[in-house]
Amino acid sequence: MVIVPKDKPLIENLNSYYLNVPRLLEHYQGELGSGAIHFKSPSAEGVIFFDKEEFLEGCCEKKDEKITGKAAVDFLMGSSGDTSYVVNIYDIAREKVYFWSSIPSAKRIYEDLSAEFTDLEGLMRKMSGEKLTGYIEVSLSMGMENAFIFYNHGQVIGSIYSWDEGEMNASKDRLHLLVEKTKKSGGTFHVSRISMGKGKEEAKAKKTENGPSAEIVTAVEELLGLVEAMVSSSKAHKGEFHTLLKKRFLELAETYHFLDPFRGDLEYSNRKIKISGKVTDDDLVKGVLTAVRGLVEELNLATQFQTKTATWFQKYGAKLNDLGIPH
Repeated sequence: MVIVPKDKPLIENLNSYYLNVPRLLEHYQGELGSGAIHFKSPSAEGVIFFDKEEFLEGCCEKKDEKITGKAAVDFLMGSSGDTSYVVNIYDIAREKVYFWSSIPSAKRIYEDLSAEFTDLEGLMRKMSGEKLTGYIEVSLSMGMENAFIFYNHGQVIGSIYSWDEGEMNASKDRLHLLVEKTKKSGGTFHVSRISMGKGKEEAKAKKTENGPSAEIVTAVEELLGLVEAMVSSSKAHKGEFHTLLKKRFLELAETYHFLDPFRGDLEYSNRKIKISGKVTDDDLVKGVLTAVRGLVEELNLATQFQTKTATWFQKYGAKLNDLGIPH
């Protein structure tokens, strides 16, 4: 199975017969910076992952053959004019694309585990304990249904289910349904571990060496997104979030210079942050956390803040501990 994190495509249902695929890839490398182009026809399916500088990985399945790497990229580009593929384009964040592009080279570490002897919930806990980066593949009903549970450093980051048309889903209810299906109808489990490899690790490090790490940027974006949604849902302060946040940033600018709105070192819009200049991981988290905590106190939303961000603090708790940030 060709695996793509199928959230809503940025562009969908293009016909490859009318496309110049190399030019299309070149365009979206510049436009998006990182992402994937998915190809599907009755006879073949494939994906090309890319970042701004290069093609990271290709994977293609046709008949009973699976090809990966440059051979898959060459095949998809070469056959796109002759085969009528439906083409979808996905915008994948830079810090996530390296994970997904490593899926085709995953190595099986456990194979053909039967639900008769292996409890899926127990297996999931075991993989969390082993800090798995990879996935559990679940085959149900004699292979008529399947699912994939994806892990990054032992945390479940989402699942794909054949009965949901292969769309990425992070719902715990859907995971519970999968567990119940294995108990009712049986199934087979395979566990695969992925490694981003030295080259991809170096590429990722190179892209983040002049600023905070990609993981911390994502964490701060998620935190600000949660607080923005919370403040915006308050009738008394609807539409005031950005103004109130900048006010808080300005009050902290003497301690955290990058928060000064007039310097323009940190900009937040559309649930994304843009950082200019060097800002360390701990300063970014400490500064933004101090700002949003002060903001929710001012708006009498502290209790709601604790409830809404509980999952966030659980998700990034280990990282906050590494940075010496109390939570």
